[in-house]
Amino acid sequence: MSGAWVKRRFWAEATVAPGEDGFGVHLDGRPLRTPARAALCVPTRALAELIAAEWRAQAEVIDPEAMPATRAANSAIDKLQGQMPQVVAMLADYGDSDLVCYRAEAPEGLVAAEAAAWDPLVDWVATRYGAWLAVHTGVMHQPQRPEALAALRVPVAAMSAFELAGFHDLVTLTGSLVIGLATATDRAAPLHLWDAAQVDTNWQIAQWGTDEEAQHMTEARRRAFLDAKRFFDACQRT
Repeated sequence: MSGAWVKRRFWAEATVAPGEDGFGVHLDGRPLRTPARAALCVPTRALAELIAAEWRAQAEVIDPEAMPATRAANSAIDKLQGQMPQVVAMLADYGDSDLVCYRAEAPEGLVAAEAAAWDPLVDWVATRYGAWLAVHTGVMHQPQRPEALAALRVPVAAMSAFELAGFHDLVTLTGSLVIGLATATDRAAPLHLWDAAQVDTNWQIAQWGTDEEAQHMTEARRRAFLDAKRFFDACQRT
């Protein structure tokens, strides 16, 4: 099939097909390919089933936005596999300006809300990875110790291209390597960790309210975060 997105559904059945290098997805017996024309072959059956389910769910007119697992797999194959060191470095760099390390000076309620949500994560990452992160007030960048950043880089560098495709969104959507790692390792429920990343936003909403457009954008980001977690988990299941 063409690597470009088609506009209308042309297949009746989407199935998972095991192969020598992993699992593919077939549309009426024909292997699915990425936009760069590579075979869409993923490491686990669970991930292939997640992708196949997206294709089965398509209506007559195809909606690419409803296929996050397919997009992430395409990115892993066409882009990430050839840029692993750069992607690892980019994601690990989030630790140097991590959301959970920059705190408000006032008001008291916001300071308390940030501490309640983020202090346990700072403690956890120190215990889990030996990464002792310094917490600061204000928004001016203050570099973390190199040894802490090196410790946080280790779990990121150990990820496969497919895991990085999901992990990328866990980190970039929250602005936090710490929250990304906590989500990937099931430190807490995904929605709890998403809420931890929204402490400042939720505080502002409680004080001033929000508008419909901002609500839609936040909800879209929340869905993308949960999709990324689902993709990451499927990379690790058989």
